[in-house]
This record gives sequence, structure tokens and C-alpha cells, in this order.
Amino acid sequence: MDVKIKLAYIIVDLILPLVIGYFCRYQPRCNEGFFQKMMDSNICLIYPILSVLTFWVLSLHYELIWFPIFGILLSLIPGAVAYLRVKKKYTNELDKGAYVICAMLSNVGTLGGLCAFIIYGEVGFAYTQLVVLLQTAITFMFCFPLAHYYYQKSIQQCQERQSFSAMFLNRTQLPVVGMAIGLLLRVADIPRPELAGALVDPLVHLGAWTALLPIGYSIDFTQMRHCYMGILDLIPVKFIVTPVLSYLLAVMVFTDEIARNTILILACMPTAINAVIAVKFHNLNLNIAMAAFVLTTVVFLIAELPLLFLWLNMR
Repeated sequence: MDVKIKLAYIIVDLILPLVIGYFCRYQPRCNEGFFQKMMDSNICLIYPILSVLTFWVLSLHYELIWFPIFGILLSLIPGAVAYLRVKKKYTNELDKGAYVICAMLSNVGTLGGLCAFIIYGEVGFAYTQLVVLLQTAITFMFCFPLAHYYYQKSIQQCQERQSFSAMFLNRTQLPVVGMAIGLLLRVADIPRPELAGALVDPLVHLGAWTALLPIGYSIDFTQMRHCYMGILDLIPVKFIVTPVLSYLLAVMVFTDEIARNTILILACMPTAINAVIAVKFHNLNLNIAMAAFVLTTVVFLIAELPLLFLWLNMR
């Protein structure tokens, strides 16, 4: 795919719905209930269907198994650091949950894939796809339940053990059901109809818009500015600790320099919009999530990305 097309996708499927959603906030005909229903349909209908269709044709081989393992580590490393820090940072469970989720989820698939493609071409992009292979599973099987756990703790309706078990028994797990169905169809060697394959691309775009329009509607820059100081420590977690640890592990595993550097690129990514989606869907502190998304993305584009390109091109 041409780089210009990839940039167009980022503008059309990432920036544009956020902008339109933000301006809808100031239109009297738009209301929060409508956008909440839109997000519900995204999680409960569009994502499960996409999970079935994409996992249905997943290549089930064990080559390059380390890449999806690193995809998990790219979430666990910053998540573990955030979890150790969050008890001293916040007393409110909604704040704690938002902070940990924002640390865990990074923009590996979209922004990371684009950067890897620009630097290393199709090889870098292919490696990225292997890394993000289990990102959907991490998002819906761990981060969404974790967000639900923090929400349950905040309203104190369940004991901690009950809250933990309830994490996996809610509607946000429908995409996981879709993954399981898709894998079963793949294992059974049932061919996916061409019509079903043709639905993937429009559903990806529809999924992006139904997820991001409600996020744009929820943006409140006045409230976000009060959160920036509390999340400044996400900058070293995202852009120093995670890249350094990930690269050291990659050096131990990979002999291919492009593979090592691709892991480094992906480890430098800012907070993902999926973190904002998870926080909003589970009623955690949305201002913290939006502030983390905006702050880390700006720092990445202004500072981290130029340094990363310079360092990789000088080697």
C-alpha cells in the first residue's frame, strides 16, 4: 500500500471522525445517548463480526512466533510499570484504571505500521502485522476486563474477588467470542466466502468511525488540561523504559537487524485510541485517557519520531 494512501487512512479514519465528533458536541441535535449507542454497536456488533472474518483466514503456523510474543510484551512492560506507580498517584479507582490502560495500549498497528513501512518497506510492515497479531486479544481479553474491574471497584458493588471474576462475563467479551468462532472455522478448514472477505474493508472503516465519533464528542479540552501534570511520567514509560527493555530483549532473540529495529520502532508508539475507547466504554476517567492520548502523540511526533528516524538512519 502506498505511503500516501496510508497517510490518507490516518486522516480519514483517525483524525476526521475525532474532529467531527468534537464539533457535534456543540450541536443541540446531538446528544450523548446517541453516541453511547453508537459505541455499543461498535463493541457488540462490528468488532465481533470483524473478529470472525479476520481470524477465519489467519495463517496458523509457528514461524516467527517471537513477534506476537513481543506484541504482548509491548503492553505488559509499560502496564507493569504503571501498575507499580498508580497506587501512589491516585486514590480514585476510575483514575487508576484510566492511567494503567493508557500505559498498556499503544498505537502499534496504525502509526507503528506506517513508521515501520516508511523505514523498512514491506518487510517492516509484515513484521508489524505479526507483532499486532495478538493485540486484539490483549485489548479485549485483558485490557477491557481490567477496565471493568477498576469500574467495579469504584462503585464498590462487589468484593474484589467477585469483581475480578466478573471481568470476563460482560458484553465487551463478544469480540473474543468472534475470535474463537473465526479460529474454529479456520481449524475446520471451512473456506471463507468471497462476499464475507469483501465485507472486511468497509467494516474496518465503519468500525473506526463508530468508535472515534463518540470519542470526539467526549473531548473536553478544559477538563483535560487539569490532567496533564499527573500523566507526565507516561512520557519516560512510553518513550524510554519500554523501548530500551524491548530492544534489549529483541537483541537476545533476533539476529535480523530489521527485526530488532522494527521492535524498537513499535515500542516507541504513543497511547492508542483504543485506550480511550476502553476507558470511555467502562466509565473510567476519560479526561486522563484523552490527555494521555493527546500528550503522548504530540511528544512522539515532535520529539521521539525525529530522534528515532535519525538514530536508525545513522546506523
